[in-house]
Amino acid sequence: MKILVCISNVPDTTTKITFTNDNTQFNTSGVQFIVNPYDEIALSRAIELCEGGKGTVTVINVGESATEPTIRKALAIGADDAVRINAAPRDAYFTAYQIAEYARSNEFDMILCGRESIDYNGSQVAAMVGEFLDIPSVSIIKKLDYDGTTATIEREIEGGKEIISISGKFIASCAEGTAEPKIPNMRGIMSARTKPLQVVEAKEIAQLSKIQQFETPPPRGTVKLVPAEDAASLIGLLHTEAKVI
Repeated sequence: MKILVCISNVPDTTTKITFTNDNTQFNTSGVQFIVNPYDEIALSRAIELCEGGKGTVTVINVGESATEPTIRKALAIGADDAVRINAAPRDAYFTAYQIAEYARSNEFDMILCGRESIDYNGSQVAAMVGEFLDIPSVSIIKKLDYDGTTATIEREIEGGKEIISISGKFIASCAEGTAEPKIPNMRGIMSARTKPLQVVEAKEIAQLSKIQQFETPPPRGTVKLVPAEDAASLIGLLHTEAKVI
């Protein structure tokens, strides 16, 4: 069994986000990057499925050379080898196309990724990869079992659960509960230095979307205290300033 796991290089959740070039570009200066937490869940489940010599796990990242420490972290967690598509991930369409092109020329039984990346929260890549490869795509899964030929997938739906059986290749995006993220041990960290990391040049594809500008949320206003006995003033503020009534 061969599993391909897509990983994103994302800012740590404690990072203060700023932008440059007239708010058109994310400022990476001083930013600590990590493996996208949802992708870590997918990676952990892939490793569990391959334990005991049942298969191999390859991680793939679309990114420039600065993402290699993050890729090495994935190798330290337990992936067998890695691929870096040498290009900046300009949008979900571009990223999905690069992953699909690599997967098309390499035989994988399944492709896993996180439900979304914590930087853009787009939840688009998995479905796009499935469309490019013409394989089933299942989003936001909670459980995944595989008997060597058939995958049994569980996901939550409105009012209950949905259980899906898939024979053949597929892609699934993993949510909390699919697996517990693994913490790399010293042996894993040391072995990650020598595990294969292949660099592949990106394929040309038309750019269909472009970020015009980033915008940070407006700062929170100061708190106004209204005496309990002055209900009329509170109602006035809710109407004229908060505009919630």
